[in-house]
Amino acid sequence: MDRREFLWEATGAAVGLTTSGKIAASLVREPLDAPSPGDPTQSILVSTVGDDQNPGTISRPLKTFQAAQSAVRELKKHNPGTLSVYFRAGTYYLPNTIVFTPEDSGEAGAPIIYAPYPGEHVLLSGGARLSPKWTAYRDGIMKTSVLAGTTTDQLFVNGQRQMLARYPNYDPNAKYLGGWAPDAISPERAKRWADPRGAYIHAIHQYLWGDMHYVITGKSADGNVLYEGGWQNNRPKPMHAQYRFVENVFEELDAPSEWYLDRANSVLYFYPPTGLDLENAVVEAVRLKHLVEFRGSQESPVKWIELRGFTFQHASRTFMVTREPLLRGDWRIYRGGALFFTGAEDCYVDDCFLDQLGGNCIFVSGYNRRIRISRSHIARAGANGISFVGERKAVRNPLDSYDDRLGIGDLDLTPGPRTADYPAECLVEDTLIYQTGQVEKQTAPVEIDIARAITVRHCSIYDVPRAGINIGDGCWGGHHIDHCDVFDTVKETGDHGSFNSWGRDRWWGVKGLDLDTVLQGPYAKLPVLDAAETNILSNSRWRCDHGWDIDLDDGSTNYHIHNNLCLNGGLKLREGFYRTCENNVLVNNSLHPHVWYNDSHDIFRGNIVFTPYKPIQMRQWTQDINFNLLHQPAMPQTNLATALQELSSRDADSLQGDALFMDEATGDYRVKSNSPALSLGFVNFNMDNFGVQSPKLKAIARQPVMPLRSSDATPTLSETRSREVAVWAGAKVRNIVGLGEVSAAGSPGETGVILLEVPDTSDAAKAGFSAGDVLLAFNGKPIKQLKDLLQDTRQNVAGKAASVTILRFQQESTILIMLKP
Repeated sequence: MDRREFLWEATGAAVGLTTSGKIAASLVREPLDAPSPGDPTQSILVSTVGDDQNPGTISRPLKTFQAAQSAVRELKKHNPGTLSVYFRAGTYYLPNTIVFTPEDSGEAGAPIIYAPYPGEHVLLSGGARLSPKWTAYRDGIMKTSVLAGTTTDQLFVNGQRQMLARYPNYDPNAKYLGGWAPDAISPERAKRWADPRGAYIHAIHQYLWGDMHYVITGKSADGNVLYEGGWQNNRPKPMHAQYRFVENVFEELDAPSEWYLDRANSVLYFYPPTGLDLENAVVEAVRLKHLVEFRGSQESPVKWIELRGFTFQHASRTFMVTREPLLRGDWRIYRGGALFFTGAEDCYVDDCFLDQLGGNCIFVSGYNRRIRISRSHIARAGANGISFVGERKAVRNPLDSYDDRLGIGDLDLTPGPRTADYPAECLVEDTLIYQTGQVEKQTAPVEIDIARAITVRHCSIYDVPRAGINIGDGCWGGHHIDHCDVFDTVKETGDHGSFNSWGRDRWWGVKGLDLDTVLQGPYAKLPVLDAAETNILSNSRWRCDHGWDIDLDDGSTNYHIHNNLCLNGGLKLREGFYRTCENNVLVNNSLHPHVWYNDSHDIFRGNIVFTPYKPIQMRQWTQDINFNLLHQPAMPQTNLATALQELSSRDADSLQGDALFMDEATGDYRVKSNSPALSLGFVNFNMDNFGVQSPKLKAIARQPVMPLRSSDATPTLSETRSREVAVWAGAKVRNIVGLGEVSAAGSPGETGVILLEVPDTSDAAKAGFSAGDVLLAFNGKPIKQLKDLLQDTRQNVAGKAASVTILRFQQESTILIMLKP
């Protein structure tokens, strides 16, 4: 056993923690071979040209999925063993959601398998093919009548989703929302719209914490747009003043690939792009929210059903029904998806393509055990890729809002869950996920909440608006993220990471208890009552150019982070307990410790960092920070890491010098045999085994851009704002500078002024200001930087109280202060 293994096991044993995140891998078996399509006793055949009155043989196939499901129920009564349903090539438009119940279950060693006929492509659609008769409307726009009652929120032409008429027009190079405009819902713009009822507003959150969506209900007498919504975000704020757009407005139909459905008159309008053969194009509408459901219960689960090799397409968008809060997290969810599991055990999705689905792709809800998703491809989803989300009733002392708090006397001190209504021992493996969050930005390719022992390994994840993998709470840990490749994340939001977690569990912010000393008293087990099993992040590669590579935010507790290559954003640990970080390489960055508790039991040892640590509001550092290497390229000799020691007052044995990497240009950050890192206990780990493994997926998966050497790196955002300190109302103040201070304060971007010191005798203290307050506005005028505050103060009328909007503990309030002229 080497130093690191001993270190972790000793730490875990000391507090009674476990590391069972690997449990899912050991409990999930490999798929069995399917019976031959030619065996009528063990297989059923389906074809788009079949007949549901047929027996389901190769020569006389059935026609629909529903008929095949009924045939399986009959066949398995007489023929025990593995049964397979084979679909011949084609698109199967589902008239209703396929619902598997316990009656459809297979058995251990004898699953029910649904799959395409070998070598053929099958698409299961929640839509309908239209039969348009196009005629010219105007300005290149075509129109066609559709059946009365036709509704759709998406239009597909030749398999590709088109753009609902919008303002501003879609711009693939725009950073936010595919294009945004401050005047998107201005009265001047709305004058163009005869009747905008049913149109949608999509907007980024004021603080860039996700997004919100609204439906337009009309216009007021003075021309203002009326709307309702915005409930999709669990940290409610106004919509962003700039980053917004409107869609589903007929008068905004003015660009190629845009469409609009006039439901009242049953007319579809479409502006075809240049080169499209519209007369022969396949045009499809969307009908269903869910394509396939597995519906059972803990007492009577759906078991041993496999979906293999299908393409799933055409599921409705669900952004206006995303309303359910998640345990003081920033998210709200829609509890549903194109593939929906509840009350299922030992069911598999293998080698499937979930393409351009409107909402969540796969949603594993409530009680489920050993659900496996493998070798699959998920692209361009409207919301989440794969979600594992338990039910609120499984949680002890559940709270919904970020601001909710309990007193220590109100806490249920029983460890673990109340019920079994949560996913556990599930696996996502060898799966490619990209460009999710096409509509909903507070989403992730992999989302885990109120769950236990979820393993995510060998997945490639990129091009997403927020985190690549998000763990929303500490209930109940045991998750293992291993050999994943996650990059190009947080592309449309802020204050986040490629990996993000929260831990706002029952202990977080509890009233009547000093969390700085909680581990020394009778409530020492409190932080791990929910986070009972250790979450592991290992052997993975992360890159975030708009936040942190790994972001353990509010309260995240009980993590073991080792053998990770972080290519840009570093590693952030906000307040929490029991985080061990070892044997990681943090390229062009470092550890970001934010507002730690005084006795956190965090460990940071045996890592290679490229810059000194970047602390924010640190009062006391944990004892176990040591044996780290501060990489200094081409440094002729190795010295003690004084730059680290000065910050942490720890790192007694840490060094600074050239790490002697194998090949930085190709991303090989293993160290050579004479590297000083090896003397500190660093152990090389594999640098070419991240992400998907199956040849089909590897052939199409991207890899991250390798970073510049530290000496070539461009200045960061934090270097563009002045750190000058000034005195205001007797207090020391300066600009908010850098992502770290933005995150710690919860401010709306790199804007505002922070109070550094507020003497008791100062006018600021007498008015009620405190150190750490962020000043956002003076008499209603935004304070973007220090000079704004000083200038507004000079212009304030003598003897008149000024109203100052502040941010304290991530909550806005107003303080009145009488300033001297």
